[in-house]
Amino acid sequence: MSPSNHKNSMPAPTRPLLIDVHTHVYLPSYMDLMRKRTRIPRVHTDDKGQERVILLKEEEAGGGDHSKGRPVGPQYWDRKEKIAFMDLHGIDVSVVSLANPWLDFLTPEEAIPAARDLNNDIEEYCATYGPADAAQSTSFVAKTAKRLFAFGSLPLVPGIDAASILAALKQIKSLPHIRGIVMGTKGLGKGLDDEALEPIWAAIAEAGLTVFIHPHYGVEGAFGEKDNGHVLPLALGFPFETTIAIARLILFGTFDRHPNLRLLLAHSAGALPALSSRLSSCVAHDPTVKDRLQHDFRYYLGLLWYDAVAYGTEELALVERVVSRAERFEGKDEHLPFVDRVRERRDILAPVDSYPGCERILFGTDHPFFPPLDGETRWRSVDENLDAITGVPGWGDEEKAKVCGGNAVELFGLEL
Repeated sequence: MSPSNHKNSMPAPTRPLLIDVHTHVYLPSYMDLMRKRTRIPRVHTDDKGQERVILLKEEEAGGGDHSKGRPVGPQYWDRKEKIAFMDLHGIDVSVVSLANPWLDFLTPEEAIPAARDLNNDIEEYCATYGPADAAQSTSFVAKTAKRLFAFGSLPLVPGIDAASILAALKQIKSLPHIRGIVMGTKGLGKGLDDEALEPIWAAIAEAGLTVFIHPHYGVEGAFGEKDNGHVLPLALGFPFETTIAIARLILFGTFDRHPNLRLLLAHSAGALPALSSRLSSCVAHDPTVKDRLQHDFRYYLGLLWYDAVAYGTEELALVERVVSRAERFEGKDEHLPFVDRVRERRDILAPVDSYPGCERILFGTDHPFFPPLDGETRWRSVDENLDAITGVPGWGDEEKAKVCGGNAVELFGLEL
């Protein structure tokens, strides 16, 4: 279906609830931080008076149209712009998060108050949306008046003490519209498999908060010297960054120690679903790690949640099939060689005509990035992800409704 054929005016009783779990903001206080900087990440004003955000080295050093970042404007911080985008695309609820690179570039002394203020700001952003605001939505009738929730931010920077992070976590838990935490892949500087994060993972799991893992740093030195704009860092670097970070987290045994830890992975977890069996085989053949985990590597993919920002039906179907079979890899058949174990156990296949993996996938848009192309009013990236959900073979109304919004209601405990 082409973007122009999409309708956002379906009668509310006949359409599923639509909840966007991957949608970003740069709140005014964060923009102030970025404007003061002279190094990446930073915001600068070009010779036409347009503010531009520079997040990637390719944007700073490369030639071409994208060498000085991307335009940044009210769509990044103005709530009216966010609601207008939601109305245009028929989105009932958004769970907004601070966009990358979060607070990674600050010192501990700077990050602690910045996290506190940003959490208060994003709570206010959600909490002060009321009937007067809703009355301005004349083109779309949402299924609920509670249209905004959020992820909070932790001061995860090198050199910070655990007590300060736990204090920020306590603040987040106290704010009613914040239902989780957005987090990059660097943790405290050494990655998510850093021993220093163990008390943080334990506290997050105990608090029942969902962590939205989002990339920023990509894969260093992988894309050569040719100027390809944003394409390779965003399309490959970001997803591979997530793939590596979560593989490391699994291999560290994090989910064996914290089985109730809830992680939502951006961009459908990158290449992790497609490479999960290869990872399993490598684990089984490597004496360094083969006895480390309580389950086959593929089992852990069933403990995770995935946004549906995959842009294609086949890609999204792959994620669901991999997640659907995950529980069949519980435990390890160590009495059988790896190859024989796979050959003899036909029950490890994903179930036929049943789609339990749908319960782990949630709709997202990546707004306000990837805006409409020239001559378009709708965001093609949004429509591609909606088309992917509606086009997966075998998915009926029940599966689509879960992915579109039902799973988000359950995961975040949304009272709508």
